[in-house]
Amino acid sequence: MSTQQEKKITNFLEPVIADLGYDLLSIKVIGSQKLQTLQIMAEDPQTQTLDLDGCTKISRAVSTILDVEDPFSSPYQLEISSPGIDRPLVRPKDFEANIGFEANIETENPSETGQKKYRGKILSFENETVTLSTDAGEVQIELAEINKAKLILTDELIKANQNKRPKQQDQHQEE
Repeated sequence: MSTQQEKKITNFLEPVIADLGYDLLSIKVIGSQKLQTLQIMAEDPQTQTLDLDGCTKISRAVSTILDVEDPFSSPYQLEISSPGIDRPLVRPKDFEANIGFEANIETENPSETGQKKYRGKILSFENETVTLSTDAGEVQIELAEINKAKLILTDELIKANQNKRPKQQDQHQEE
């Protein structure tokens, strides 16, 4: 769940990041009022990663906008990162792209049995609902009920990512 401040920041930063050719995955504001940290997670939609060049481009563009919008009343730090292999699952396409892999999912509200945390293999994602195969059987969780979801780092996930990532040779040449 995003705070009002995070939603406001997302609204003015998402188009800037998209104009650079990247997808914004999440924005989090952490820390105290004395020193807050703005964490931005983004990726290149083609590689599902974010290299140093991408971090630098996003940092420069975002810093300029933050200077204008001034969403913080005190000093803040800016962190730009890639989602990594055991990425958070935030959008429908994140769940669809990771069917067959294990995930941890935490819901906003407990189920009838009081459970809020689930671990299992993603079987499907249809009609805004994730179906997980857990030790206790299949569970269906509506996307709107998900508070946090993240892939679990497994041998299968590592192997799949090694196979789908293109070799990073001279992809970012200066013009």
